[in-house]
Amino acid sequence: MLSGKRILLIIGGGIAAYKSLDLIRRLRAGGATVRCILTAGGGQFVTPLSVASLSGDKVYSELFDLMNEAEMGHIQLSRDADLLVVAPATADLMAKMAHGLCDDLATTALLATDKPVLIAPAMNVRMWGHAATQRNLATLRGDGVAVVGPNEGDMACGEYGPGRMAEPDEIVAAVISALSPPVKPLAGLRALVTSGPTHEPIDPVRYIANRSSGKQGFAIAAAAQAAGADVILVTGPVDLDDPAGVAVKHVESARDMLEQVEASLPVDIAIFAAAVADWRVANAGEQKLKKTAAGMPPLQLVENPDILATISKLSDKRPPLVIGFAAETEHLIDNARAKLARKGCDWIVANDVSPATGVMGGDRNTVHLLTRDGGAASTDIKVESWPVMGKEQVATELVARIASSLTGKTPEKTL
Repeated sequence: MLSGKRILLIIGGGIAAYKSLDLIRRLRAGGATVRCILTAGGGQFVTPLSVASLSGDKVYSELFDLMNEAEMGHIQLSRDADLLVVAPATADLMAKMAHGLCDDLATTALLATDKPVLIAPAMNVRMWGHAATQRNLATLRGDGVAVVGPNEGDMACGEYGPGRMAEPDEIVAAVISALSPPVKPLAGLRALVTSGPTHEPIDPVRYIANRSSGKQGFAIAAAAQAAGADVILVTGPVDLDDPAGVAVKHVESARDMLEQVEASLPVDIAIFAAAVADWRVANAGEQKLKKTAAGMPPLQLVENPDILATISKLSDKRPPLVIGFAAETEHLIDNARAKLARKGCDWIVANDVSPATGVMGGDRNTVHLLTRDGGAASTDIKVESWPVMGKEQVATELVARIASSLTGKTPEKTL
């Protein structure tokens, strides 16, 4: 599948650089031609001789090498490739890429290229989780850089968590995907996604809400759009940028959300990821409620409309596939099963949002997918438990399942 493809592999300075040797071997076994840039840091972990022996080509390291400049130039080196792969991509390399810095051959080639770029991050768990690294990652993704990994596991430093470079076979799969024509299995379909919390006013300055960040719903909307769907995102108040290419409707309350959802019908797919407040104040104060000697003013609560159940039970304009979310703190699967039966939807994505999980507001999620094998009327419920993943990866996997269910096709995954 890689026959005739030209890969420029940039080997960064990290202990994971030893995996790059196996990566070279696997890429060449697949038919690719591999040229390598070995950074100064990378040269502390693997030798130029090892890299040259496995790649079958000379190793490039120096920016100011006049002979190489006369032969091809550092710009031509990057443009001769079909794909640039950075493995391992250290925190330093990612930061330089994100900010357009180029002080060596590797970063100069990355800035000068007009070809797609794939990175395989590898670093200490705390470095990976640092806000600066996550900002740089978001910038690189926004620039179109594909990302594979990192994986979770034991670190060379003795710590445990996300930060291990993806395995060579995973990187090869990502290379194949990056070089393959994009698959748009949801092209021609309309998808509706809800996301975020709702704010139910108590008075003009106070409201009832929850800790939902909207990250999972936004990721699902972006993944569905990448798979070719025409996506409408109805979101409560969140601190996130609108996904590119998605029609976004911003709302405040559950009633507002239901109104916009109904106005968006008909659709082919409806995914209700919003954490809608179950109750609202019956009579919100027109002015700020004041403390008085009489104590706390009484707040009478009434139920909000059940958006998922309302859409699931429509006789007209019901979407062919309706997916709900179950955010639980106990008896996760039992409660999700009951919700699937009670609401009348087709699938439920269940996740544990107990404070210890860090799911609410965090970047990772552990979900269980509950599906009805025989359609909405079936009582045969299948439960799939997925491993811990980033919310973007959860979104990609969910959209892949949707595409397979509706069209029998699998979309190109967001790496």
